[in-house]
Amino acid sequence: MARVSTEHATEPAPPSLTPEQRDAPSRTEPFVAAASRVVGGPLGEHAAVGRHWFWTPQRVGLAMATLALLLCWFGKASCIQQYTDESGMNQLDWRAGRPYVAMCYSDVVPLYSAEHLDRAGTFPYRTSWVENEGTANAHQRYMEYPVLTGFFQWVNAKLTSAWVAVSTAGWLPGALPVAVYFNITALWLSVAWLITVWAVGRTANRRPWDATLAAISPLVLVHAFTNFDTLATAFAATGLLAWARRKPVLAGALLGLGAAAKLYPLLLLGPLLVLCMRAGRIRYWARTAGAAVVVWLAVNLPIALALNAGWREFFRLNTQRGMDPDSVYNVISYFTGWAGFDGPLAPGQSPTWLNIISAALFLLCCAGIAYVGLAAPVRPRVAQLCFLVVAAFLVTNKVWSPQYSLWLVPLAVLAIPRWRLLLGWMLLDALVWAPRMFYYLGVDHKGLPEDWFLGFVVARDLAVVGLCVLVIREIYRPATDKIRLLGDDDPAGGVLDRARDVFTVKPRTAAA
Repeated sequence: MARVSTEHATEPAPPSLTPEQRDAPSRTEPFVAAASRVVGGPLGEHAAVGRHWFWTPQRVGLAMATLALLLCWFGKASCIQQYTDESGMNQLDWRAGRPYVAMCYSDVVPLYSAEHLDRAGTFPYRTSWVENEGTANAHQRYMEYPVLTGFFQWVNAKLTSAWVAVSTAGWLPGALPVAVYFNITALWLSVAWLITVWAVGRTANRRPWDATLAAISPLVLVHAFTNFDTLATAFAATGLLAWARRKPVLAGALLGLGAAAKLYPLLLLGPLLVLCMRAGRIRYWARTAGAAVVVWLAVNLPIALALNAGWREFFRLNTQRGMDPDSVYNVISYFTGWAGFDGPLAPGQSPTWLNIISAALFLLCCAGIAYVGLAAPVRPRVAQLCFLVVAAFLVTNKVWSPQYSLWLVPLAVLAIPRWRLLLGWMLLDALVWAPRMFYYLGVDHKGLPEDWFLGFVVARDLAVVGLCVLVIREIYRPATDKIRLLGDDDPAGGVLDRARDVFTVKPRTAAA
């Protein structure tokens, strides 16, 4: 039953912390304490904290993120190697299954030509081409990404053309255009991930060192340049930071830009709505949601009106797309032999039942998360509910591209800052990449059979579900929450931090 109160608390001032009030992970995290023995052990009781003129926790985290991004680039660099063919022309060396054997595959490389970005005079959502031309499966195609990501690719292609032109004149190093394009794209994606790490550190407040988990995540080592997802994580993380700083309009604007790059940042509005309902802060949520919608429309509406067929391509492809190899539906279909998820699809046919089932399961999870948010004995933290919603979306969705796991990294760091646990999950999730690549290589080319790959997928899914269970446990047992053990309520809560409950849902009790 619902309980409504008319009592409102005054808005608390943002906490002002001295360096000594920061959490020291070498004291509170057994994993970090053990690792610190290499450099002399945990931080001493009388150590001077926050006195170094340069190496703040924030800058250490950014330096470590830079190193991780550099290692990721070296991991992908095998896929931009070139060779000279029989005619003396330089070609991209993808012979003998190199992208899968070297595990360097990145969507950035094939999309350069597949989206016709390598051609002069193209423009996203206006330029079209015929796929499978001359066959019964021929159909017209456009740029397949949301507007902000589509133009991100197009601008990088134009920068590539300019680089190639200058290098031809001898003023810059030369390379295959696709290699130049990949490097330019990787540079901006790196900036986006550095912004993500910066925002996580700022939002963590008393625990700035937790941003190191995002900086050195094994998922970053593998997937920072697999696709364009760090753009969305940057907008989502800065959106949460703006909300934490009590700037709801700016938070909405950033989430709206994130949704124009990948739709997932819009999912964060759901947890904010539930928590604002509980705390009686709906007007702040309305400002955030309104700003998100206005910014998303400002980016999308001009393209939707002028180039509607191209703009709808993203939505059309997602509707008609079948189950991804990494999805739980493919796991069920493979191990049970059940073809109930619409089976093989004809060109242009949508997997109706798969779409309905995945949407229904996600909405059911959202309803459960909303109930937890309103019924828990203490109001959950923003990061906790945001993590639950995004994790539920990935687990129930028909597509879980490997780089989507990056979405969870900033949220997991803020929701459950347990270093050993999170590093273990991220390592397991990153390891799925190896059997995936060798599954795509094919058994005929000494690759792995599908059941090996799907076994890792099941382990990854169970790990994410396990994290969700832990988050829910900490919501119902706040004394086990490491953030609240420090005396904080919700560092990312903004206007919700230390707010009193106005509306809650309590389970019905039997009449005496």
